[in-house]
Amino acid sequence: MVTQRGRRDGADSAGRPPRRPRRPETPDADNAPTAEMPAVPAAAANGRGDAPEAVRAKQIPEAAVARLAVYLRVLSGMSEQGATTVSSEELSQAAGVNSAKLRKDLSYLGSYGTRGVGYEVSVLVSQIERILGLTRQHKVAVVGIGNLGHALANYGGFPGRGFPVEALFDLDADLIGVPVGGLPVSHMDDIPRICAERGISIGVIATPPTAAQSVCDRLVAGGVQCILNFAPVVLQVPAHIEVRKVDLAVELQILSFHVARRADDAASNQGNSGLPGTGLPSDNGQGSGRNGTGPDGREMVVRS
Repeated sequence: MVTQRGRRDGADSAGRPPRRPRRPETPDADNAPTAEMPAVPAAAANGRGDAPEAVRAKQIPEAAVARLAVYLRVLSGMSEQGATTVSSEELSQAAGVNSAKLRKDLSYLGSYGTRGVGYEVSVLVSQIERILGLTRQHKVAVVGIGNLGHALANYGGFPGRGFPVEALFDLDADLIGVPVGGLPVSHMDDIPRICAERGISIGVIATPPTAAQSVCDRLVAGGVQCILNFAPVVLQVPAHIEVRKVDLAVELQILSFHVARRADDAASNQGNSGLPGTGLPSDNGQGSGRNGTGPDGREMVVRS
């Protein structure tokens, strides 16, 4: 049955009142439908004076925030190469996501592009930078000047993206006062004082796991709001502190899983080749097979 739409009185052809619409199912946060955010006066955003960007940012799922950072990196590279516009297909391919998810992510910004033209690169860069809070610099402190700490302190890409490294800390007496990346290394006991004096907002922990919690406590005492933790330990922090954990061993284990799964699929495909009813190619293991997919042909995605 085809329901007639658009009658002014809301009734169907038989004079019956329209059916009540079904209540939509509650989608998960990463796949919720998104409409463009209306303009909200700063003084009436939510009773606390939040700006429209702040209101919009609160409604963006964390998974989408991570992808926005990837889009920004890709768009910045395109801008440096002189690109002025980009289609969703071009940007999604460069960022490694499907175009539908990319358009949905960008709709959180209130940006929908122009049909036949795409998105303006400079506008998207500006919108994403505002949402990610990159319109101002965030001073960074690195704690633990071992191999990883040295690399982070000397990395030249942080200042250009709004994250200047302003303080370095370690316990090694041979390192105290020695400049690394142009900054002298200070003692860990001075973390609270120096972080407060220099307005450090992000702390990077690159210490052994036994020292990580003590370092974290000092950073919090110095007014640091966000912590990037490379130590393989779970930190205990107050509720208002944001912590991001980077465990390279876990990432390698995830990659190991994919390698093992693909090897299992290849062995399974080779063993089943030519059998009737399997739906697998009869190539005696010489063809490409379906390496990299599960038995049902669907890719497996691992989320952190």
